[in-house]
Parts: sequence; structure tokens; C-alpha cells
Amino acid sequence: MITEEKVIDALRNVDDPDLKKDLVTLGMIKDLKVESKNVSFTVELTTPACPMKEMIHKACVNAVLHFVDKEAIVNVTMSARVTAANTGKANYANIKNIIAVASGKGGVGKSTIASNLAAALAKQGAKVGLVDADIYGPSAPIMFNIINEKPGMRKIDGVNKMIPVENYGVKIMSIGFFAETNQAVAWRGPMATRALTQLIQDSDWGELDYMIIDLPPGTGDIHLTLVTAVPLSGAVIVSTPQDVALADARKAIGMFKMDKINVNIIGIVENMAWFTPEELPNNKYYIFGKDGAKNLADEFNIPLLGQIPIVQSIREAGDAGRPVALQDNTVQSLAFNTLAQKVAQQVAIANSNLEPVS
Repeated sequence: MITEEKVIDALRNVDDPDLKKDLVTLGMIKDLKVESKNVSFTVELTTPACPMKEMIHKACVNAVLHFVDKEAIVNVTMSARVTAANTGKANYANIKNIIAVASGKGGVGKSTIASNLAAALAKQGAKVGLVDADIYGPSAPIMFNIINEKPGMRKIDGVNKMIPVENYGVKIMSIGFFAETNQAVAWRGPMATRALTQLIQDSDWGELDYMIIDLPPGTGDIHLTLVTAVPLSGAVIVSTPQDVALADARKAIGMFKMDKINVNIIGIVENMAWFTPEELPNNKYYIFGKDGAKNLADEFNIPLLGQIPIVQSIREAGDAGRPVALQDNTVQSLAFNTLAQKVAQQVAIANSNLEPVS
């Protein structure tokens, strides 16, 4: 006879591979029902972008068949409730995780990575916001096909709040909404940092699982303001493989690791890792060198989140205003969706080690 107790005991044999504890102890088993040979329950993961989803599903079914009844009919529903970083700041209570995408050097494709990361997380079911904090070179309006859009306004508790522009399931705020296409944003440091703070704090984001902040290159005023004013869950560093870019990526890592800043480095993305021509899909040409960012990740003992190739369609998709991550089952979209899963995975692992908010 199948009982709920027997099913629970069986599921104690299924571990979350990242959190290193069984699903029952982690409180991930929900809505368990047993009717004769029919067993149904929900597994509540820490992110909809979990890369282990299929493996955990299969392990749950096998555990019930092996430990309870080999003739059981097991129906497992996979859901997710994104865990939150311990921010402790009331202004960000509805934003579970804030992730900075940074690079020491310009021109390494940081905005392309940030935009596709946001789009990929939203595609996989997360609630996502994107702050285009590259004050001097905003690109989100182009990449999300919202050049002519403007944020709305609404009053919340008597305070005017901007309403982010939304496309492809991503809520977006960018300084590009407030400047003409050909207008240079010639601001001194204090003005730029104040504008960034307003983009984040004076907007009505609603509930977000992940806020992605696309930072400008370098390690200046904007970066220091961000890390002191905003409760970051972590930072993603973007670099190309060549030594010139890696030298600046080291500086970006060093800034986030400073004692007074101490922001978790989620990992490194190696962009433009190799070139594959369309007519020779199996060939790889290492134009900027091979494995430079991978070696940097090994040097600092931080995860390599992905290696993104130079592919014409990535650039074309950005110019057309529809991130390539939104495509169905292309090599490029799979690369960005895997990147999103790894970022979500590392954030969930980091959150599991945080002390609860008192």
C-alpha cells in the first residue's frame, strides 16, 4: 500500500545537486497526493531556469518506483520559487536578486550579454528587469526594439514613479529613453550616478526575480555608487579572450573584491570566444586567442559561465531589436539560455548560504 509517508521517505533519497541536501529537507516537495497507485506532487525549484530540472524530475519518479512501488503511476509537476538575496533594504523588497554585468574594457559585448541574459531568463519563466546603466552608450532601446518608447508615470503612495517599458517579458529602464538618438550624454560623474540611482529607485518595477544591471565599462563613479547604494546579489564579468581585455577584466574583479565593496563574483563570460563561418559550421577560428577568460576564471577560482562565439546572427538580432536568446533551438539561443541557467544556478547556491533576514 502506497502512503504519503512512504513517498516522503523515498524522496529523501533525491538531492538537489547544487544545494547538496535532499528535496524533503529543503522543503521543495509540495501538494503531495496519493490515490491508490497514483502519486502526484510538485517539486518547487529555486529558479525556473534550473539546469538540473529534467534530472531532478527523473530522479523523483525513479525514487518512488524503486523505494515504494514499481507499479506506481507518478506525476511530478516542476515549479519554481526564486530565492532572494539577503538585501536588508526596504526599497528593494520586491526585487529578489540584483545582478551587475560588468567589464573593465569597452567593446567586449557586455550589453549584448546583459540583454540576452535578461531575455533568456524571462523566456524560461522568470520575472526580469533590465537597467541600462551604460549612461554614455545606452543600447537597450535598440536591442529590445523600443527606440520610440517612453516610460509612463504613476503615483504610488503619493510619490511619482516611472513605469518601465516592457518587451519580450523584460521590464526595461534606460537613459536612452530620455535623450534623442543623436544626442550625446555629456554628464559629469555626479550627474551620471544620480541618474543611475533614479532609474532604479524611482521606477515601479513590481515584483522581480532578477534585475540585470548593464554597467558602463571601467571602474569609476557609477560602479562605486552602484555597489554602495544597491544591494547586489553578485556580478557577472564579461571579457574577450585577448590579454588587453583580460587585463581590464582583472581590474573589474579586483574592484568587486575590495574589502569595502565585497560583491560576490557570480562568474565570467568569455564573449567572442571563436569565429564560426556559416558555411563551415564545424570550424572554429580563435581570432582573439583561445580560452583567455576560461584561464582567468581558473586563476581566480570562479565559475566560467559560458563561452559565446562570434556569430553574425547575434549581431543581426541585436540590431533588429530581438535578442538572439529568444530564437528557438539555434546554437546561439541555446548558448545564451545555458548561460542564463548557470547564472541562476550560481545565484541560488549563493543565496542558500546567506543568513536569513531578522
